[in-house]
Amino acid sequence: MSQVTSMRKRHRFNGRMIRIILLISLMFFFGRFIYSSIGAWHHHQDKKESQSTTLTVEAPSQT
Repeated sequence: MSQVTSMRKRHRFNGRMIRIILLISLMFFFGRFIYSSIGAWHHHQDKKESQSTTLTVEAPSQT
């Protein structure tokens, strides 16, 4: 009978640990997603800005 109760306690502990590990993994995943989204947005803004300056510099020299 003691083995049955110890297995139940171990199962409950394992379930709790799995939930904690999954929660931490999910937090890391969303953190990396937000970090990469911000970096991609800044890269997009820089690229758009450099293209607009290139177009304004090239336009008068062609005319």
